[in-house]
Amino acid sequence: MDTAFDDLLAHNRDFAASFDLQGFDGVARAGVAMVTCMDSRLDPLGMIGLAPGDAKILRNPGGRVTDRVLVALVLGAHLLGVDRVLVVEHTRCAMASKSEHELLADISRSHGADASWLDLGAIDNQRVALAEDVQRVLSHPLIGERVSVGGFLYDVDTGVMQQVA
Repeated sequence: MDTAFDDLLAHNRDFAASFDLQGFDGVARAGVAMVTCMDSRLDPLGMIGLAPGDAKILRNPGGRVTDRVLVALVLGAHLLGVDRVLVVEHTRCAMASKSEHELLADISRSHGADASWLDLGAIDNQRVALAEDVQRVLSHPLIGERVSVGGFLYDVDTGVMQQVA
């Protein structure tokens, strides 16, 4: 068996020793869903004062509202207690720091083969992208008026989150 995960499994045993969410039904206790970036500098629950069990966290490169994210939000709004959606992008995001072409060239160089066929979804303007994504949630026929939606920019250097859409 591969030993690459031994340290993480050891940490999991420590976590499980004091695990206190058994029997929890999976409903978002605070009624919150957050769509945000996969960046490891982000602590989605901590940055808004919540704890495990309080919110649904949906992460992807750039924190975009994709088709699959919309499916998750439909489930959240109808079955899991979600009535507030935060779409959160952040400063110094790799997806917003270079063009699609530049990011694909970087990946191609790293891999040693052409990656130009990949659709990364680079972000030209974060404020515009946030406004578009907020509108995408609000205009969805199965979500619409069921939730309040806001677009936010999180500063990875200060920890401050500002509503921009």
